[in-house]
Amino acid sequence: MTTQTITASGWTGFLGMGLAPRELEATLYAASDLTQKEIARLMGISPKTVEKRIEDARFKLGAKTMRGLVLEAFKRQIISPAATALALLMAIHGMIGDDQMLRVRRGGNSGERKIETRLATRRAECALAVA
Repeated sequence: MTTQTITASGWTGFLGMGLAPRELEATLYAASDLTQKEIARLMGISPKTVEKRIEDARFKLGAKTMRGLVLEAFKRQIISPAATALALLMAIHGMIGDDQMLRVRRGGNSGERKIETRLATRRAECALAVA
C-alpha cells in the first residue's frame, strides 16, 4: 500500500484523508505562514481561488480560522513537517547501514577510545608506507 503525498514549503500532506489536492496544497502553504497572495503566486492561481480553497478546507475540518485549519489538519495527521520524515529516514538508515566503518559507535566501555586508537594506528601505518 502506497501513500500519496504532496510536499510544499517544508510540509508534507497526505492525500485521501478528507481534503482535495488543491485544498491540501493551500493548507500546506498556510502552515508555512504565507499570505493568500503569496500562496496564489506559488500555486499559479488567483488570490480569490486560494481564499475559496482554504475556506472549503476549513469547512471540511470544522475550523473557524486559517490557524485553526492548520492545527486541525496537524491534529488529524493530514499534514506533518517534512523534517519528521527526514529524521525517520536518517534513523532507519543508521540502523541498516552495511558499512561498519561509517557507523557511529557509542559505548560505555571506552568504545570510542578503541576506535580512535585503531584509526591512529592505521594513520601511522599509512604514513610509514608513504615514507
